[in-house]
Amino acid sequence: MHELVRGVAVEADDLGDPYVLLWRFETYEDVPVGFGGLEIYGDDALLRSVVTLPPLRQVGMGAAIVAALEAEAHARRLRAIYLLTASDREFFARLGYAPCTLGDVPEGIRQSRQFAALCPPTATVMVKRLSGGRA
Repeated sequence: MHELVRGVAVEADDLGDPYVLLWRFETYEDVPVGFGGLEIYGDDALLRSVVTLPPLRQVGMGAAIVAALEAEAHARRLRAIYLLTASDREFFARLGYAPCTLGDVPEGIRQSRQFAALCPPTATVMVKRLSGGRA
């Protein structure tokens, strides 16, 4: 686990993997807001390491980070975004993500380091289907 900002830690032992794309999000005044990423496998992505810095929680910044990552997925014409969450199932459900089974997850994502080793086995798997993805 790597600490990116004091007091905020994310699972990031695989930052060198070619499929992992991470962003730092800031306000228009260059104030850091948080982090998030996508790990892309073919026509699908794994939502990664969405973190809102503590002073900016509970004001919609997490939802804005997810929306920006979804916009990136739309721009890449991806079909779906999958995620693993140990504690934020309700948050992601409010954003349109639904629980799914492990068997619903594409093989490439299931074999990713995040999915196979870095996230706890008790994590909930969720998915959001994107309109306009590749057929």
